[in-house]
Amino acid sequence: MSRQADIERRLDHLGNRVREYADGAADTADDWLSRGRRAVGRLSSSNASKRIARRAEDLADEANYQYRRLRRHAGRHPVATAAIVAGTVGALFLLYRALRREED
Repeated sequence: MSRQADIERRLDHLGNRVREYADGAADTADDWLSRGRRAVGRLSSSNASKRIARRAEDLADEANYQYRRLRRHAGRHPVATAAIVAGTVGALFLLYRALRREED
């Protein structure tokens, strides 16, 4: 086989692969667009916006309740609170050491 034929065959194969990748990227982009349109359609209704607002309010109420509960607990049991904070900080340091890169 001549060198020119080999080069042409490789370029043809490369062109086919590029077309396959481009088709895959176009299909993925179309899928993302359709998902985005569906999500916008679900969120644009007035019912959905009311549900989201209620959920946000419920979340804020729950966070406020948990904060006040933890403050009462910390006031009554300061040693337990200090132990929980120390344990959390220690766990974060252990995670940092376990996940950091070797060259750091």
